[in-house]
Amino acid sequence: MVVDKPSGMLVIPTPKKETNTLTGLLNRELDLRKIEANAYPCHRLDRETSGLIVYAKGKSVQKLMMDEFKKRAVKKTYIAFAQGSVKGPSGTITRNIYDKNKARSIPAITKYKVTERKGVFSVLEVEPVTGRTNQIRIHLKDIGHPIVGESLYAFRKDYKLRFKRVALHAKRIEFKHPVTKELMAFESPLPKDMENFKLGG
Repeated sequence: MVVDKPSGMLVIPTPKKETNTLTGLLNRELDLRKIEANAYPCHRLDRETSGLIVYAKGKSVQKLMMDEFKKRAVKKTYIAFAQGSVKGPSGTITRNIYDKNKARSIPAITKYKVTERKGVFSVLEVEPVTGRTNQIRIHLKDIGHPIVGESLYAFRKDYKLRFKRVALHAKRIEFKHPVTKELMAFESPLPKDMENFKLGG
């Protein structure tokens, strides 16, 4: 299953044991429809990020799909609004990211393309080659263009431009179905809050 996650919703519960998670809602919906399956997320999006997320209807398929992510066989494309005017038409950010679970820095690669310049911010199409936690947010901050609405890796007070959340949307995902081997591609339109912000409303 490929689901379009709204901003503000967790994928799975944190230690606070939230019940209103995307995984919980999906499993309740499967029960209501009398579908004998459980939804297992194959990757994550953080609470503030909107867009596409892949679920497996069973643990064995979840493992197969997660292996595809580990092999970098899944292509993910995000839309990010970055503070300021990003120079050049495109670029690749290659900077290590500290992994607190492994207690060491690990390599991370992010590609980006500037699709629009709005003066005070740039609209980027971003492709994370590796899949580190909060990779896009960290890498854009590292090159001096944090995502609009960023508060974890940049100080909001340093930027005049404000947004109620991190302006990051998982727009497209492409992968080979782990069972049928069929090539799958899904797209999600820009959510209304980001669309309105881009249009200046």
